[in-house]
Amino acid sequence: MMKISGAWNTFKKNHPKFPAFCQAISRKGIREGCIIEITFTTPEGEKIETNLKVKDSDLELLKQLSE
Repeated sequence: MMKISGAWNTFKKNHPKFPAFCQAISRKGIREGCIIEITFTTPEGEKIETNLKVKDSDLELLKQLSE
């Protein structure tokens, strides 16, 4: 658990906007029907994109990931 905590702290230092983004989402409230979009871009510019529509059964996992 300590190893994960240290890795998370390093991640937050490297990407300081991400925790604020997660907090903003949390304040809005993730709920069924919300859509999460993800884009992955390689250094060469290739993009892979997807999205998911949040289901009620997804909410517990998303809650745990946001903590």
